[in-house]
Amino acid sequence: MMKRIFFVLSCCCIVFFASCSDDDHFSADQSLMLTFPSDTIRMDTVFSRVPSSTRSFWVHNYSSDGIRISEVLLERGGESGFRVNVDGSYLSNVITDLEVRKGDSLMVFVELTASENGSVEPQHVTDNLVFRLESGRVQHVCLSAYSWDALTMHDVTVSSDTAICSVQPIIVYGTLTIAEGATLSLQNTSLFFHDGAGMEINGTLHADSCLFRGDRLDRMFSYLPYDRVSGQWRGLHFACGSRNNILTRCEIRNPSDGILCDSTSQLQMHDVVVHNCQGVGLKAVNASVSLSYCRLSNTMGDCLIAEGGEMDINRCTLAQFFPLIGSTQVAFRFSNKADLVLLCDSTLMTGYAEDVIFGNEVDTLHSYEYYFADCILRTSAVDDTLRFQRVIWEKPADTVQGTKHFRLVDINNMRYDFRLDSISPAYQLGIGRAE
Repeated sequence: MMKRIFFVLSCCCIVFFASCSDDDHFSADQSLMLTFPSDTIRMDTVFSRVPSSTRSFWVHNYSSDGIRISEVLLERGGESGFRVNVDGSYLSNVITDLEVRKGDSLMVFVELTASENGSVEPQHVTDNLVFRLESGRVQHVCLSAYSWDALTMHDVTVSSDTAICSVQPIIVYGTLTIAEGATLSLQNTSLFFHDGAGMEINGTLHADSCLFRGDRLDRMFSYLPYDRVSGQWRGLHFACGSRNNILTRCEIRNPSDGILCDSTSQLQMHDVVVHNCQGVGLKAVNASVSLSYCRLSNTMGDCLIAEGGEMDINRCTLAQFFPLIGSTQVAFRFSNKADLVLLCDSTLMTGYAEDVIFGNEVDTLHSYEYYFADCILRTSAVDDTLRFQRVIWEKPADTVQGTKHFRLVDINNMRYDFRLDSISPAYQLGIGRAE
């Protein structure tokens, strides 16, 4: 019996050591190669002098024997700005003597901080990550990205009338403040706000053909660009008494709250898009706000809120299709916390929920005047011909309703095209924002 047990144990040991020996065998055969996920690792566009996010990929050995790597290096010696870590070792100049057993792999991490390139347009930045094998064979994977020169602002206060028209993007860190009595005029300018940055308007803002968005140009995940991620910056805040603000042909993307208007502030918006907010799209508290040909879409809070004041809405689209939206967020919410005068004409208000419009008289001491004409409203029909004239009441049972008004609403990939589809009654009647 003991001899039989000894024989079995001996066989197991032989198999074990044979397998270990097989796994530890390395070959200098030039036919053996490493396998990369692609011949090019493409990173996203980054701003010059701003570190990118980290990309990673595996280097596999699917060969029948182990492979020794004599050297790993960057072909341009780091001049390109790429930084690499291979299998836990930072590549400062060259990494030597790595082993990859058969069936095993190495993890590679890549970052980029590109130098300024002196060009208005994004410039291509490349380098080759070179693997010299013990066999003498040389393999490489190309690292590719685009670098974009940008100007920067750090907690800037505009204290006198100032005009900016910049072909280069501007990265805003901290707060861009417009002091009381000062006017900032922006034209054909793109402002990219760093995490936590925002604008405080105590004076006056005039913006024509401008972009306001977060400064991440890369991706959170391979399928999800940061441009589709809300809450990246604070948004625009028009303080109490801010006057004569005008936004024309502008786009405000992925902030926390898009626009906040304090009491008695004044704002006119024409052909403006506010999209993908982690909070509200636009909230006006006893302010004077005029919206024409605007779109407010996809907000975790309400798309548009009027708490008293004067609000004029003309040929706008309010589309509430924020992913994972709860039942309390609507396209439009209004009340008379202060005297309210609301005029809404030729506007489409729709969304996922069965009712996306909520009006509430909260104070009988304040006036509560509101009028809707020639609109499509996704809410229960109201028998009030004085306040609602020629209104189409959208119902969930309608053939064309909700997402079907638009060319694309892809919630899984967070892709949206809010141009009206030709089958939409809004398109046929000329209601909503023409894009």
